[in-house]
Amino acid sequence: MASYELGIIGLAVMGQNLALNAAGKGFRVAVYNRTAARTEAFLRERAHGLPVAGFNRLEEFVASLERPRRILLMVKAGPPVDEMLAQLAPLLAPGDVVMDGGNSHFLETRRRQEEWAQRGVAFLGVGISGGEYGALHGPSLMPGGQEEAYRWVEPIFQRIAAQVEGEPCVAYIGPDGAGHFVKMVHNGIEYADMQLIAEAYDLMRRGLGWPAERMAEVFAAWNAGELESYLIEITAHILRHRDEETGKPLVDLILDAAEQKGTGKWTAQAALDLGAPVPTLAEAVFARFLSALKEERVEASRLLRGPSPKPPAEPEAFVEQLQGALYAAKVCVYAQGFALLRQASQEYGWNLNLAELARIWRGGCIIRARFLNAVRSVYQEDPGLPHLLHAPFFREALARRQEVWRRVVAQAVEWGIPVPAFASALAYYDGYRSERLPANLIQASRDYFGAHTYRRLDKEGVFHTQWEAI
Repeated sequence: MASYELGIIGLAVMGQNLALNAAGKGFRVAVYNRTAARTEAFLRERAHGLPVAGFNRLEEFVASLERPRRILLMVKAGPPVDEMLAQLAPLLAPGDVVMDGGNSHFLETRRRQEEWAQRGVAFLGVGISGGEYGALHGPSLMPGGQEEAYRWVEPIFQRIAAQVEGEPCVAYIGPDGAGHFVKMVHNGIEYADMQLIAEAYDLMRRGLGWPAERMAEVFAAWNAGELESYLIEITAHILRHRDEETGKPLVDLILDAAEQKGTGKWTAQAALDLGAPVPTLAEAVFARFLSALKEERVEASRLLRGPSPKPPAEPEAFVEQLQGALYAAKVCVYAQGFALLRQASQEYGWNLNLAELARIWRGGCIIRARFLNAVRSVYQEDPGLPHLLHAPFFREALARRQEVWRRVVAQAVEWGIPVPAFASALAYYDGYRSERLPANLIQASRDYFGAHTYRRLDKEGVFHTQWEAI
């Protein structure tokens, strides 16, 4: 008998935790995994005693679901999604809803929605943030696709999402690939936020020569103030954690080569396609690429000379400046991300509600932070705000902190410690506030060697100059 309210395909940790989350909220959940042994182990162990049923045949799994069926795919992005959809296609009926909860590229989601619309089956691209913990206890959910299809799954999503001040961290994002695009930009912001934190750590580690435990105290103190966020909180935890074998801070034993799964790179690529400047988000991706060149960097460290860092006379004062610089740079990171979202919304006709995005990112997700309340407020007050830095709250916040921000970047340069995120965020701020940039010289050069033409300040039209005799 068809009696299950939600079907989940894919029982890696995220799929399992979402199934447990939904079942724990009272929903009847059917699960299917390509490997039957994993399904059996899940039912026997983690799902024991909960309203969860497992199936080894896809046909039986689909038949167990209430009509119209609600199926959430938690499989690896890319070809595995299309392979599973091909298997599902003959088993579904018009009115059913299929949801992709992986980190799929938004253009792939748009394609799949068009294909499934021809079958009468709704396809939602659902951004899910919060990692394993969030999936189990309440993630931030970013569903995009047909709004009427979302309304059919909304009761489940509102219950399983993280809750902040009585509000579920989920909202209908917009049509076609909007949900996965927003999740992609969320991850791009996450990359930059993590890079800023890593640079702050490096300035204290190499610049001040502080041990991990002392830095942990700094991050814990920061988390009690305006920088309160999930990433700051876990940084303090990480720096306190000691390796069981050696007794040393575990962070000091981890290879300094960062990996990635592609969403940060996709954010930079999408920004390039849209002509949206997100330099700090892009720098965070490049910083990971550079970190991966470990062997080359080791050799270069023997060949290339740099300055010798000398601790400042008042290290505590520097750390206080670093706190202000981190806040200011973080504001610019979010400003870049929200500007990209605004431009994509206009380009694709999504009508994104930026205040709602800030609201659902306040809990469950990786970039959750206290200051998202302020981001939400400014967009609620002025939904047409052209840029986050135009808001008086953030305009004044950066004005108060720009002096210490510049000092931190200057100190990093003197020490020879790379701070691509801090520096690019500051350059973005200075570039955005500049009435006149040197792009006039670039246009003159383009016209000189390629006859690309230029426009003038003093008259209308497009012009070309014969700069030298031919």
